[in-house]
Amino acid sequence: MSKTEGQEVVLIAVLVVLWLALGFGTDTFFAASNLQNILATVAPVTIIGIGMTAVIVTGGIDVSVGSALAVVLVVVAKMVRDSGLTLVPAVIAGLVTGGVLGALNGALVAYGRVHAIIITFGTLNIFRFVALQIFDGKEVAGVPGTLEFLGGGTEGRSFGIPHSWLLAVLLAAGMWFYMRHAPTGRHLYAIGGNAPAAWLAGIRVNRRLVGVYAVTGILVGLAACCVIGGGGLVAQSAGTGLELQVIAAVVIGGTSILGGRGSVLGTVLGALLVGTVTSAVTLLGWHSELTALFIGVFILLAVGADLGRVSRPPSAIAGPDAVPDATAETPKDNQYSRHSGGDARNRPDPDSHRTGTPRHGQMRERRRRRE
Repeated sequence: MSKTEGQEVVLIAVLVVLWLALGFGTDTFFAASNLQNILATVAPVTIIGIGMTAVIVTGGIDVSVGSALAVVLVVVAKMVRDSGLTLVPAVIAGLVTGGVLGALNGALVAYGRVHAIIITFGTLNIFRFVALQIFDGKEVAGVPGTLEFLGGGTEGRSFGIPHSWLLAVLLAAGMWFYMRHAPTGRHLYAIGGNAPAAWLAGIRVNRRLVGVYAVTGILVGLAACCVIGGGGLVAQSAGTGLELQVIAAVVIGGTSILGGRGSVLGTVLGALLVGTVTSAVTLLGWHSELTALFIGVFILLAVGADLGRVSRPPSAIAGPDAVPDATAETPKDNQYSRHSGGDARNRPDPDSHRTGTPRHGQMRERRRRRE
């Protein structure tokens, strides 16, 4: 059993114990309405978390997803209300808007020389400014029920299960298969484990980075459609703090904040844990501030467990999923020479394009032994 799978087992055990305790301690936890509310609330976090998992696996992070969600929310809500868009065009508008914002993040991370957290912190503020300008000082009210199919209401459920949650599970299964079995998906682990070595192995690092951030943006767009489907009002504060919930779900789920290791299944379980804790605090009548406290404790425990396991450099912790495909595409025009999505220590030397080797002597020795 791998370390990631071990953490998934622990999460399942924690969830089972927590659910049993809440079932015995409250009268309404296992009520259909409460479970439906938990799944509908958790679905947008899970959907965005699927993309965030891939981003963090590459050694990056995206703290702008909350503000990006606000942009998509106000754009799609106004288009549905003012232009009368139907379900499919509205969803497409959301996916395109989110994809553009995500691709912008990806391009800045891949071709800039600044860490992803700095880039996305900047775009967080830019996206929030754009959203507020489109809001024009007032909330978007009177949004028709065009997207109710993706919401958590009666129209948004089949057999009592919210469509948004079913969609999240299907997307998680697809991303799990892609990251575990597709060659380009396995490249993400290689980039997070040791980006210079991944580039030397022929992986198109910049292209992969732009791709994962763009996909995350598309998933933000889909999550926004689910949020709109849950109600006819979009507030100016929409999306505030969402990035913390998403990152919490990913980290609690076992994805290493250092990159190179992660699990989409763990992210789904982490999102369920966050949703369960939120519901428990409400049902037990505790102060809502305790939700943040409990989630913070879970994050510290997850990160502490990860750092406790990692006594080796990032290149040694990626596991078998980080082994790049030897038949991968060959690098062109020194694509990685400007990449800075991961740890600055893993960047190639600025002059490496002259010799084709990074500055680390151990990397040269490793190549020599392979030859």
